[in-house]
Amino acid sequence: MGLALGAFGCAAAQAQTKPQGISIHHELDYKVAPASIYKVFLDAKQFAACTGSPASIEPSPGATFKLFDGLIEGRNIELLPDRRIVQAWRPASWPAGIYSIVKFEFAARGAGTHTVFDHTGFPEDERQSLDEGWTSHYFEPLHKYLNA
Repeated sequence: MGLALGAFGCAAAQAQTKPQGISIHHELDYKVAPASIYKVFLDAKQFAACTGSPASIEPSPGATFKLFDGLIEGRNIELLPDRRIVQAWRPASWPAGIYSIVKFEFAARGAGTHTVFDHTGFPEDERQSLDEGWTSHYFEPLHKYLNA
């Protein structure tokens, strides 16, 4: 199952997905600076505008977030401005106290950003659904939002 943590403009959205045990890995290139992407993931208004769903995000380490009108929730573990976001992440339907780990790494590449995404620590039988969700609910909307 997941990790128990207790209470505590885009280039063609071309993603590489590599199974690495029970994990999800994507690499994407965007035509905007790392700061633009970082802010979308940590600013509730921008995240909601990007995804079309209500979000509550406190952009500081240790702070909580609720995304997609509460369907996804978690806590920020590490925030390195414009470079890295690490979160304890879970669908609200998972048993209380069970979290997986999500990590976004942003590296400037010319005027754009190379993004490396890893999601680990979730039940193996949920891999396909989660992977499809990342693409359809995060990466594709982000591509459209940044190119609007």
